[in-house]
Amino acid sequence: MDGIDQKICGIIQRDGRKSSADIAEAVGVSVSTANERVRRLAATGVIAAWRGVLDPAHVGMGLCGFILIDMGFEGEEEAKAILSNQPEIQELHHISGAHSYLAKVRVADTAAMQAFLQNVIKPIVAVLRTETIFVLETVKETTEMAIAPTTKTRS
Repeated sequence: MDGIDQKICGIIQRDGRKSSADIAEAVGVSVSTANERVRRLAATGVIAAWRGVLDPAHVGMGLCGFILIDMGFEGEEEAKAILSNQPEIQELHHISGAHSYLAKVRVADTAAMQAFLQNVIKPIVAVLRTETIFVLETVKETTEMAIAPTTKTRS
């Protein structure tokens, strides 16, 4: 991935609906070159998906919480599969430290979170303990990430 690809990735992260002409103009290449680069970035998996980002409040999922989950080894694989298939869980990370997993969860309200914990998470055999942290205010939330600079190799 060269500097032009990095610029294209940055543009697409900010606005996936940018036209090829806009991308080409922004990075200083022809439209056909921009199209080809975007196709290659998608084909190689650099662009992992195309999707719209919804406002949680507008779709009735206004409460965000993080659940720290402690798991026993027995049944952990099954637990990961169950948790990964829950639409309320936006992210599930195996983490270091005192807890086993961190799940980012979006639900309608505290009653929905309570029901989710009682009916989905706590019945899982491997789950030993949970700790839930509620988000009071979101200061920043993005799917954009910094792109590591390319390194030039000497010949």
